[in-house]
Amino acid sequence: MSWNRDAAISHIRTHAGSHSIHRCARYTRQAIEAGGVHLDNIPDAKDYGASLERAGFREVPAGSTLVAGDVAIIQPYQDGNPSGHMTMYDGTTWFSDFRQTSMYPGPGYRKTRPAYKIYRKN
Repeated sequence: MSWNRDAAISHIRTHAGSHSIHRCARYTRQAIEAGGVHLDNIPDAKDYGASLERAGFREVPAGSTLVAGDVAIIQPYQDGNPSGHMTMYDGTTWFSDFRQTSMYPGPGYRKTRPAYKIYRKN
């Protein structure tokens, strides 16, 4: 399955807003699909790992250098959004339904630093 990483990144950059509207999985999935890869439509961001793997993405070992097009699946934290979070890296910035200041999308995530996995399609 061929993937146009640049098209995916362009899509997520142009569609991301200035703040979250709680549609991170939808926006990230649509960006990946704009690059030519189909993902299953999963209700919760935290559960997208298997769909990414079926589409040819592979988990990146912890501590690896990030590259443009990497996708993070972040697990929920106690008292936070139970859906978790999904986001894409453009080489300098993380995007989902909004332009993020870090991989973790908000103060609760940054404080608790829940588990996450990074996926990459080569």
